[in-house]
Amino acid sequence: MAGGKMKREKPKASAKTAPYQGGISFHKSKGQHILKNPMLVDSIVQKSGIKSTDVILEIGPGTGNLTKKLLECGKMVIAVELDPRMVLELQRRFQDTPYASRLKVIQGDVLKTELPYFDICVANIPYQISSPLTFKLLNHQPSFRCAIIMFQREFAMRLVAQPGDKLYCRLTVNTQLLSRVSHLLKVGKNNFRPPPKVDSSVVRIEPRKPRIEVKQKEWDGFLRICFNRKNKTLGSIFRQKSVLSLLEKNYKTLCALNIPQQGSADKDDGDFDYSRFGNLNEDQTMEVDDDGGDEEMDMDDSDAEGGDGEASEFKDKVMGVLKEGDFEEKRSSKLSLQEFLYLLSLFNKAGIHFS
Repeated sequence: MAGGKMKREKPKASAKTAPYQGGISFHKSKGQHILKNPMLVDSIVQKSGIKSTDVILEIGPGTGNLTKKLLECGKMVIAVELDPRMVLELQRRFQDTPYASRLKVIQGDVLKTELPYFDICVANIPYQISSPLTFKLLNHQPSFRCAIIMFQREFAMRLVAQPGDKLYCRLTVNTQLLSRVSHLLKVGKNNFRPPPKVDSSVVRIEPRKPRIEVKQKEWDGFLRICFNRKNKTLGSIFRQKSVLSLLEKNYKTLCALNIPQQGSADKDDGDFDYSRFGNLNEDQTMEVDDDGGDEEMDMDDSDAEGGDGEASEFKDKVMGVLKEGDFEEKRSSKLSLQEFLYLLSLFNKAGIHFS
């Protein structure tokens, strides 16, 4: 217009720079980080070992970049998605295609959803549900063949840690009790849109067949004590007044109830609630700032010395178990899964229980 100022229209953001796909914005707060590197998607699918007869579970499919590759390889894909916008995008993307009849989309929270049968799980999940989702999958029956999952890198390193590693913790032992875990590949943050603040890793989880049978509450109580101060010797941990008091109380209760001591922990107490395993709060954010240690119980660090003869006798009983298995000077941070199982069996054999 003559004599006036011309309004300049802001250039539209290009597809390369905009955090959108199909007109949908992604919410970091919901853990929505979509894989944008097609070569990485191909690599994940290739490492999954998908068979043409497989029913595949995908969690958090987003706009369907990984979903498409899964549909090309397997018999059927069951995609669980919380965001209704993504559900609509998935349906729009695959309608009127040969894949439409082989894709089932379930809208809902995967942690609250009863999962149908599947052979294999392949997923780029919201990282804030890593721990509860891992144990939900491992509790799924009938058992699946394997899960290929993208985790926050530090969480993934906890799962695959070995005795003596900095990140070796209660989560590690509980996961490896139920499965064999291996690291497949490291994924840089720039492979996602929008990019997260941390790097990621793809992990393969294979449920153990047959399972190692333990009593849930007994095992959980035992590991919580062992990992309360994982770098202290077990002798030091089990000399604490609070630990001895708890174990002696359990011991006296079982004696009073006339419950046979040896082997009383062999009977299971119902279905496992695996969501209790691990520190469920240690992966609630994209960034992990702690040093890899476990949560600490409110326990009295002082040693149980002196006191009445009965307490002293029970302390000697506990120390006797540790000495029998040569565990008194060992540390939880360096014990293998087999050693934990053996130590628990020695305690139970002596009539000492953790639940």
